[in-house]
Amino acid sequence: MNFLTELREGLAISWGAILANKLRSVLTTLGIIIGIVTVTLMGTAIQGLNQSFMNSVSTIGADMLYVDRFSWFINSVQEWMRAMKNPRITLEESDTVERQMQPDENGTNPSSTAAGEASALLREMKLAIAVAPVAQNDAPVKYKKRSTDSAPVRGTTEQFLVTGGLTLADGRFLSAAECDGGRPVCVIGSDIATNLFLGDSPVGETISANHHDFRVVGVLAKQGGFAENGGADNQIIVPISQFTRAFWAKPDYQIQVKARSVAELADAKEELRTVLRRYRHIAPGDGDNFAINQQDQILDFFHKVAGTIEAVGLFITGLSLFVGGIGIMNIMFVSVAERTREIGVRKAIGARNRTILLQFLIEAGCICLIGGVIALLIAWPTTWLMRKAMPAELSPGIVCLALLAALLTGVLSGFLPAWRAARMNPVDALRNE
Repeated sequence: MNFLTELREGLAISWGAILANKLRSVLTTLGIIIGIVTVTLMGTAIQGLNQSFMNSVSTIGADMLYVDRFSWFINSVQEWMRAMKNPRITLEESDTVERQMQPDENGTNPSSTAAGEASALLREMKLAIAVAPVAQNDAPVKYKKRSTDSAPVRGTTEQFLVTGGLTLADGRFLSAAECDGGRPVCVIGSDIATNLFLGDSPVGETISANHHDFRVVGVLAKQGGFAENGGADNQIIVPISQFTRAFWAKPDYQIQVKARSVAELADAKEELRTVLRRYRHIAPGDGDNFAINQQDQILDFFHKVAGTIEAVGLFITGLSLFVGGIGIMNIMFVSVAERTREIGVRKAIGARNRTILLQFLIEAGCICLIGGVIALLIAWPTTWLMRKAMPAELSPGIVCLALLAALLTGVLSGFLPAWRAARMNPVDALRNE
């Protein structure tokens, strides 16, 4: 008898045994159903959060550098105390970096005299394509009788369209003339536009932020993701001079620098560090009194934290699957005991140990697979309900992993009972009553 024949007979016998004991089979699958549902929902929540986080982080850009007073992630009290001594980032520093990114007006590069030295400085930021200062504060926003209690207001320049990786759904972005002149104009996020204007076009209308009026010139395309106060979709962008006049006179700026490419990011970072150290007159050998942050820092930290959360979450939810597996094992021991005489008859007419082992493994696997399918039918609408409160994603990968987990649980739980059945002496089995 070849393996395929044994497999076919094992499936037929196992299915007959399951149908012959319907109530017991249903009760047995309950443990597996609960285990697979919990594991699946945990997986959908983790994947949904991961996807939402990656969408948010993608707005930062892998080719972006961010000059801040503090590092995004500080690992010790001593490091925090040192960072507290760092001077604030100023608008003059951003202007210096921007000037050094650009060539002189005539496109020449003289190599002598004071003018030549100044031009050499202008060429130090050769790998950057955009520089924008950014300051942020929260403020109440109002349009006619509709308002929001708090929205992030960002003061910046026209280059933020590039450094921020923004796209427009309506209107236009801030112009250089508006930023230089400090005109009371703004660009708003998609959620602000929806909540305040209820589907009407905001372009050309005037909103009030922190009791100052701003004319809307553009609306950003929806970015998604999650962040404090609604993130990018809830933001208002105004010229930097208007920001210092209406929201925060002396803010702690961030300088955003976009490199030409991800491959040149490390070299662009060194160029930027050189420019800032020279501006701040930092002596050779002394440490930086500023931080240059980038996307990799967030991703590395997130992967560490997410990995721990996933391991702990799946371990806790996996306990319910383990309990379900114990239930399968107990039922399979009962099934073997009830069918001892049947095992003896099969072995007496030539069935090998492998055939008996395969028969009971198939039975345990089938019970768990049925439970897995039922669990997925429960998890699918539950995931849809979860999306109303948090990100959740039931992907084909999670479905396959859930079915694989159910099958492995059945095989592992049924192995000892199946092994016991396969090792029975046919004479002793036939004597069993």
